[in-house]
Amino acid sequence: MHAWPASEVPALPGEGPDLRIHDTATDGRVTLNPGSVARLYVCGITPYDATHMGHAATFTAFDLVQRVWLDTQRQVVYVQNVTDIDDPLLQRAVATGEDWTALAERETALFREDMTALRMLPPRHFIGAVESIPRIVPAVERLRELGAAYEVDGDIYFSVEADAHFGEVSGYDQEMMRLLSAERGGDPDRPGKKNPLDPMLWTAARAGEPSWDGGSLGRGRPGWHIECVAIALEYLGMGFEIQGGGSDLVFPHHEMGASHARTLTDEAPFAQSYVHAGMVAYQGEKMSKSKGNLVLVSALRRAGTDPAAIRLALLAHHYRADWEWTDDVLEEAVRRLGRWRAAVSRPDGPSADGLLAEIRAALADDLDAPAALAAFDRWAALQQRAGGQDPGAPGVASRAADALLGVAL
Repeated sequence: MHAWPASEVPALPGEGPDLRIHDTATDGRVTLNPGSVARLYVCGITPYDATHMGHAATFTAFDLVQRVWLDTQRQVVYVQNVTDIDDPLLQRAVATGEDWTALAERETALFREDMTALRMLPPRHFIGAVESIPRIVPAVERLRELGAAYEVDGDIYFSVEADAHFGEVSGYDQEMMRLLSAERGGDPDRPGKKNPLDPMLWTAARAGEPSWDGGSLGRGRPGWHIECVAIALEYLGMGFEIQGGGSDLVFPHHEMGASHARTLTDEAPFAQSYVHAGMVAYQGEKMSKSKGNLVLVSALRRAGTDPAAIRLALLAHHYRADWEWTDDVLEEAVRRLGRWRAAVSRPDGPSADGLLAEIRAALADDLDAPAALAAFDRWAALQQRAGGQDPGAPGVASRAADALLGVAL
């Protein structure tokens, strides 16, 4: 599966500081100091509908991670999956009468268009679940050989009791885990399971549903968590720097993935840090495909909204915060974009060296994009009010906005 084209990242003088970021597993900040190569895995879309602001906010956060690392002169190996086979996708296809593969391909293509418009740097590896089945099957077979998997009516489950460290990513108690499992694709009440929390590794073939040859597992399709584990281990190995996604992935997805990987490899950690973006609400509820309360990136683009303004609207909120999308949020971003473009359009201005340092420091401090935007606001206001004599300042400011914030001025 191919990703989307990369926008050029302008060169900046000097280099930025190392990233310090909040780790969900320890509930504290960690300073990430990779070697020459930094590794990032972000859980991607299930392509049964278009990209909404919740998706866009999450991917913007991890786009900033890439930009901060690139600014430290490191290479970045970024991996993102596409869950192009799963229950929600099949259910939507049945409801609309559309072939599930056509639905997945169309929505994945639209996702690529949205990411390109928003100047998201693409992953080096953009991998679908279907194409990963040859990696997933041996992983499930290995878990069964280790005694960490078992069968219920042909379906293969992972036994969470096989991992002594299960629960360390989320820190949730059993009651909360069971509640979230039921809400987020699990089946805690299914008879025959050893533990209500045990997740599906391989779903046996169902009549009328697609299935694949699973070797000793029989025909079927992969579970959600093992998909990401197989892809991450293939392209990143154990101990990569960041596993990222929305905060709704803390449990069960990232918790289960860590358990799968530790059990498969007898190593730890799966990821050095678990980083989660907050939820975006609309009209008083979390924005989600299941509820249908969506503000779509593609719809805003079709209405003529500048993608740079959409990106500024997202950056105005700290990535870990829960917030609500409103018309006012977008209108303020449009005004901000106009002020910034006016500021960099002048032939000279006040020195932007301090601005560059402020943006770098803000982003290295747990991706504090609102602080970075405030720094640019101050420089733009000074430019408008007093100007300056540095002919290179507008260019430095413009390149900093593009390279570090992904905002093309």
